[in-house]
Amino acid sequence: MADNNQSARRLFLGCFTGLVATAFGFAVRNSAEVMDSWATGFQLSEEQKGMIIGVGTYPFAISIIVLSLVIDRIGYGRAMGFAFAGHLISALLTIFAPNFIVLYFATFIYALANGAVEAVINPVVATIHKENKTHWLNILHAGWPGGLVLGGLLSILLMKAGGTVGGKLPGELWQWQMALVLLPILSYGFLLFGMKFPQQERVEAGVSYKEMLSEFGWGSAYIVSFLIVMGISQMLVAFGLSKLSLTAALLISIAPAAVFAFYVNSFGRPMFIFLMLIMFLLATTELGTDGWIQDIMGTVLKNKTTGAWFLIYTSSIMFILRFFAGPIVHRISPLGLLAASAAIATVGLLWLGTAKPVLGMLFAAATLYGFGKTFFWPTTLGVVSEQYPKGGALLLNAISGVGMIAVGTIGGPAIGTMQDRDFTAAVAQALPEVQPQLVKQEKGLFFDYDAIDQKLVAKQPEAVQAQITEIQGKTKQGALAKIAVLPAIMLVCYLVLIAYFKSRGGYQAQVLTGHAANDEKFTGGVPGALEA
Repeated sequence: MADNNQSARRLFLGCFTGLVATAFGFAVRNSAEVMDSWATGFQLSEEQKGMIIGVGTYPFAISIIVLSLVIDRIGYGRAMGFAFAGHLISALLTIFAPNFIVLYFATFIYALANGAVEAVINPVVATIHKENKTHWLNILHAGWPGGLVLGGLLSILLMKAGGTVGGKLPGELWQWQMALVLLPILSYGFLLFGMKFPQQERVEAGVSYKEMLSEFGWGSAYIVSFLIVMGISQMLVAFGLSKLSLTAALLISIAPAAVFAFYVNSFGRPMFIFLMLIMFLLATTELGTDGWIQDIMGTVLKNKTTGAWFLIYTSSIMFILRFFAGPIVHRISPLGLLAASAAIATVGLLWLGTAKPVLGMLFAAATLYGFGKTFFWPTTLGVVSEQYPKGGALLLNAISGVGMIAVGTIGGPAIGTMQDRDFTAAVAQALPEVQPQLVKQEKGLFFDYDAIDQKLVAKQPEAVQAQITEIQGKTKQGALAKIAVLPAIMLVCYLVLIAYFKSRGGYQAQVLTGHAANDEKFTGGVPGALEA
């Protein structure tokens, strides 16, 4: 018995460390210092930076959804082996990347590995801790904000150390920052090597494979197919090829959805599909903003290190508050918590996007944003798990996958495009005689547009450069205020869902067997994938 307990503890610790590795990589890759080094070394536009942020998220959906369909056949061990190999190869490719294409491809592999980790750890922890799933899943997913904080802090410390030694480190400093990612990767590989994984809980529960697919339905399959096609379109743009039009993406997505419809003969759960659409907004509000906030705040405050502290700070808030999700959600219901979070995030982003560039005021606004974003993802997973228990891991993984791929293919790049266009327009208004000399044609994911070329800016007189830098800080900060419209729309959606459940007698969790619907083990938010 003692050996079983020790094995379960090591298995849990390995899963926790695997999630830390995914967040650690996210924090280092999206740090302002690393992103600026890439922008300079590889001559990246703001949209290309957005594409790097995007490709670090959307392939997650491919691996988590595909693995959810076959993981009971291939086993958890093989899936985790794929994740470890992907993380290791990606880290090495990134460190030695010679150009944007290799950098993009390496980030793509890392995101695939992240999805593989998530496909494994949620059902594994739910299986080895059946008696108290919500408690242990909360502890497990504290690994995401914990990894963001750890990765951010170590990256900053290494940057300061590199500045102290004054160029004695071989290679570029960002390469050493990326090398830090190897620490949690090798750690979870060591912890999980040779471990025996449990049988999947869905199989033990006796829910048939086809019944699980029917809960998902062809409606959900169409949304996932569309987002994957949009991801392919982004890859085409990254490799200098022509992008797919929106119409083409919508039409191409019909084929896989039709195959799915033929097999399961089910549209799926309408409210689940509605929640999937909300995830477009949720993921951009949370992960999209997290991906950009270091760069934006670093530019506004003219200090990239200070910009990194914003992600560390909001992640610390998330890490602490996640342990208190259960008591809160029992008081106001999962949908009530989502609505409150949307309202707080709206105010926080509006304030963050319009506040004066004073450190204290910006951190106060970031506090509101941190509170607002904390419960979005976990509580959404809680609603899905409570309302659709027959969907098992597939529906949980699908809602997470849709969020990741939506922010990766649409949300993250769109934030970059918005900054590029606003910056160009603001320079044109302030310096109409100079702006035409600074623009270049940018091949965007959604449309082509004019962007400011930083190489041309560097050739301008110092006074003009200073003015342009000031303009860039204001337009970057203003992007956060524009993002605030997303949680505002989410608030309306959650109020509609609250009214719907109220008309049916109130929110009530659905369970398969063994417990009453109001049993505390079956209610409350459950921490979500790659939280954000």
